Amino acid sequence: MATTVSLSPSRRAWQRFKRNRLGYWSLLLFCALVVLSLFAEVLSNDRPLVVRYQGQTYWPLVNDYPETTFGGDFESNTDYLDPFIREQLGKGGNWAVYAPNPYGPKTLNYFAQSPNPSAPTAENWLGTDDRGRDLLAQLIYGFRVSVLFALALTAIGTVLGIVTGAIQGYFGGRTDLAFQRFIEIWGSMPELYLLIIFSAILSPSIGLLLVLLSLFGWMGLSDYVRAEFLRNRQMDYVRAARAMGLSSGQIIWRHVLPNSLTPVVTFLPFRMSAAILALTSLDFLGLGVPPGTPSLGELLSQGKNNIDAWWISLSTFAVLVITLLLLTFMGDALRDALDPRKQDT
Repeated sequence: MATTVSLSPSRRAWQRFKRNRLGYWSLLLFCALVVLSLFAEVLSNDRPLVVRYQGQTYWPLVNDYPETTFGGDFESNTDYLDPFIREQLGKGGNWAVYAPNPYGPKTLNYFAQSPNPSAPTAENWLGTDDRGRDLLAQLIYGFRVSVLFALALTAIGTVLGIVTGAIQGYFGGRTDLAFQRFIEIWGSMPELYLLIIFSAILSPSIGLLLVLLSLFGWMGLSDYVRAEFLRNRQMDYVRAARAMGLSSGQIIWRHVLPNSLTPVVTFLPFRMSAAILALTSLDFLGLGVPPGTPSLGELLSQGKNNIDAWWISLSTFAVLVITLLLLTFMGDALRDALDPRKQDT
């Protein structure tokens, strides 16, 4: 006689998520792209990964070596794109293992055959920007900066939104009223003007940008968490927990919060999309990351200023669209998987 295996709600939700093939494969592809971007130095770098020269092994990726080490004339750091250095590393049993794309995010291709910005060539697969930097390297490192920034901003905003929404929804009454009035006042502050003011006073940095955006990014999520807590605090299991003498913190952590996380999980991909768009927009306006940091928004600004260099706008736009589409498909799949109306499907 066959036995029926009862799956937990989380396992059933995961099975429903996997049945959404578009969302499932978007998750796998997005995770693969993020993991690859974490190894950007191995994929795109102007330094060899390892060098074998005159019987000795060198690791330029982690150490600096003067040009005299490889037969050059100067004590400055070695330029591994110099034709002379490449010739030295390729003769007499010497060898070097280069990254698949031998350019870093700040590398200037001094040996390009055409003026900058140059169109895609065999040397620069996606071309160069108006400063002579390899566009593929810029996109790889810019994607990593955008995703890591979005993850950090989403995490901070989610924690703040859960805490404030939980306090409002569970305690209600005057506590809820006071928080709502504070949110109304805080939400009416001109966020863009504050960013402009702080950018003029303080030197731009990713940390400063993360703090400023986190101050406002939690309010939208807190409303959904508050609504869930207002509904769940009247449930019988919460009343039973109060009757057993559990403290408010224990009831919130053990009972109400796990049953109020559906909107939090559902909105995570969409919040990441909003964070990437916010960083890109601020970089486009010159209010984002410090100058010299790989940035998708700065590349879009270059594309605007160099209309004839279509490869800059096209490749950057493609990276943004693909990233946002993957996150959107993941969000739609999560929403369907956690939809209460589909619990038994």
